[in-house]
Amino acid sequence: MNYKLFLLIIALFITHTSFTQKIELNSGSGFFKINGIGKHQNDSITIFYHKPINFTQSSKILIVVPGAGRNGDSYRDSWIKTSEKHSVLILSPSYPEKDYNYGDYHLGGVVKDLDLSKGVSFKKGTNQVHIDEDVIEYTIETNNANWIFNDFDRIFEIVKNSTNSNQKKYDMFGHSAGGQILHRFVLFQPNSKADRILASNAGTYTLPDFETSYPFGIENLNIPKKQLKRSFNKKLVLFLGELDNILETRGRMLRSKTADKQGTSRIERGKNFYSFSKELTKTSEMTFNWELKIVPNVGHDQKKMAKAAAKYLYE
Repeated sequence: MNYKLFLLIIALFITHTSFTQKIELNSGSGFFKINGIGKHQNDSITIFYHKPINFTQSSKILIVVPGAGRNGDSYRDSWIKTSEKHSVLILSPSYPEKDYNYGDYHLGGVVKDLDLSKGVSFKKGTNQVHIDEDVIEYTIETNNANWIFNDFDRIFEIVKNSTNSNQKKYDMFGHSAGGQILHRFVLFQPNSKADRILASNAGTYTLPDFETSYPFGIENLNIPKKQLKRSFNKKLVLFLGELDNILETRGRMLRSKTADKQGTSRIERGKNFYSFSKELTKTSEMTFNWELKIVPNVGHDQKKMAKAAAKYLYE
């Protein structure tokens, strides 16, 4: 048998097995576990959920991606009132840091062999982490079976099958590191079943820039323009807190030569990512379906951003 065909059959078998995993979701809050895929097949992901009392087959499904703390339980809890009020099933995957490092989580697994033992310094008394790009070493993970972006459709399908849901798509919200993951998810997985994707207060961005290397651009990723066309057609919302500016001290803020070209605050970087992408679609004659939403009087606060996101999505 052809070796590539053999690998494809194995991948399809794993995917089918993952999608047909049966779980039981009781009303209220709880959790279940699934295994990762690719190189993470032996690692466990905990999915914290809240199933509203008035859940029906027509209830919306929302996947909430946590920040660097990987605290899916806290992120789920921020959505319980919304869940009960609007009959939305909340799912928040928690990736353990011991199995999913910065490259596997924040950067989606698109890099491997990432060495952060040197070239990283913390500015005392601040939230700033300085990166020396000339020292940091990594390679690109060309096997996209190892990217965590594959997990989101899989989680949706497992829950959909287990609850007899008739939903064909799901919504997403991610804050901080979760916002990093979600805007990259749109770039790398534009054929997903995700519908409305709110990327909130990300610290760094991957621009659709063919002249800058990953993780700040896509020069070294061989992404075809037809894929970007599909990405720009997704319903991505850059959901930015007005006060997540240069004065904000919560959450780690990565600073480096290339990152600082995007701006020196999260809101500045988010605006620049949006503007850069919008301008690219104009020159390339692509449909631009993204939105920029500034949330007034909110900084780097996942609970307040979740409250604003709930209003945006379901009211």
